[in-house]
Amino acid sequence: MSIAGLRVLILGVGVAGTSALRACREDGAVAVTVDANGEADHRDVSEVDLASFDVVMASAAFAPHSPAIRACQEAGLPIWSEMEFAWRVRREGVPWVLVTGTNGKTTTTQMVGAIAAAGGLDVAVCGNMGIPVITAARENHDLVAVEIASLQLHFTETVSPHAAVCLNADDDHTDWHGSLEAYRAAKARVYRHTQVACVYPAADALVESMVADADVVDGCRAIGITLGSPGLSQLGVVEGILVDRAFGDDRRRAALELGHVEDLAHLVAGAVPPYLVTNALAAAALARAVGVAPDAVGEGLRGFSLDAHRTAFVRSLDGVDYVDDSKATNAHAAIAAFGGMAPGSVVWIAGGQPKGQVFDDLVEAVADRVRAVVLIGADPAPLAAALAGHAPDIPVTRVEPGEDVMARAVHAARVLAQSGDTVLLSPACASFDQFRSYADRGTAFATAAQALD
Repeated sequence: MSIAGLRVLILGVGVAGTSALRACREDGAVAVTVDANGEADHRDVSEVDLASFDVVMASAAFAPHSPAIRACQEAGLPIWSEMEFAWRVRREGVPWVLVTGTNGKTTTTQMVGAIAAAGGLDVAVCGNMGIPVITAARENHDLVAVEIASLQLHFTETVSPHAAVCLNADDDHTDWHGSLEAYRAAKARVYRHTQVACVYPAADALVESMVADADVVDGCRAIGITLGSPGLSQLGVVEGILVDRAFGDDRRRAALELGHVEDLAHLVAGAVPPYLVTNALAAAALARAVGVAPDAVGEGLRGFSLDAHRTAFVRSLDGVDYVDDSKATNAHAAIAAFGGMAPGSVVWIAGGQPKGQVFDDLVEAVADRVRAVVLIGADPAPLAAALAGHAPDIPVTRVEPGEDVMARAVHAARVLAQSGDTVLLSPACASFDQFRSYADRGTAFATAAQALD
């Protein structure tokens, strides 16, 4: 799989492109970069002779229908995603586990890292957070745990993980993929060439069908996760105990205790929400697939902490809690954030870049818990339409784009909130219409909330 001597065209010089450029230089490949930001060798693909290249490494910023990708395809060039490139330049002999899904990817991947570390492994947690995957793949680790999005799966062909999971596949990134069907097809690619375990939520028929249809390595097993009592080849919950009936030595797969639901209690206020238990079971299954001992699961979960901007408590003022869930960049993630909220108790700050989503199901799912909505975003129409259609009695305050948009949104939410309520930033949309990232958006919310007096 050596790239030595190849001429590589790198589309995008962000984190992925910069990592790929470094790997090319180290491994003896010739690299040329293209990026409109002016920091690359060329600003446009039309400025280069495509016939002189062997392969293209495309960052997720370049959608399949973009002019640059189409030009490369018309020139007959193979296109590699960041993940495909990382696999081809990786340190061989190190197992990978992949985590995808509309919601829960980061949390689950980081849980894998915590559990594997508790089991004594040197694990690299990478992907869309932490170490760039190309960098992590080339370092000396015992395990590489990768958060992988549909955008990175689209041009991924030869990656062969030890284990993989798709947590869910709701509506997201349809603007990039072109359709919901194309988005789900990209998600399904996470199971291709899996060697040991295809992990899936047993109650999700769509994801189960992805596993059934996957082209996997001989001997790979389907491992279900359930919030109920597990059957054979499943992980589940029995009277608050996390149980493994998939990876034990007994041929009858006698139940092995992994930990307790209460091992997650420190992560949230109130009862542990179902989605968090599902994430923990998925992470446990991936870790068990690479040989991590059962007792490391509970130990890892007890020491785990949630990522910033994921249902993060900011402050309480006048009996109102302010919670930063800026990481909820799609409808599915926003639904999860409402899990423990009381009826009519949430002033919801929502909106941003819709990414082609339809929000009817989201509004229907959370309307009973919403007191009022503060709508931000350069394109509020999709969310506003769903609110008007499914929750016409909920008051909606529109905050126009511009300077200090988050500060104005937080002030509007404070006026609407009552003692005992939660002001929840859970946008269900991408941040790039008004912020540098979801982290920048969450920081703006926290800063504005802390400034209230």
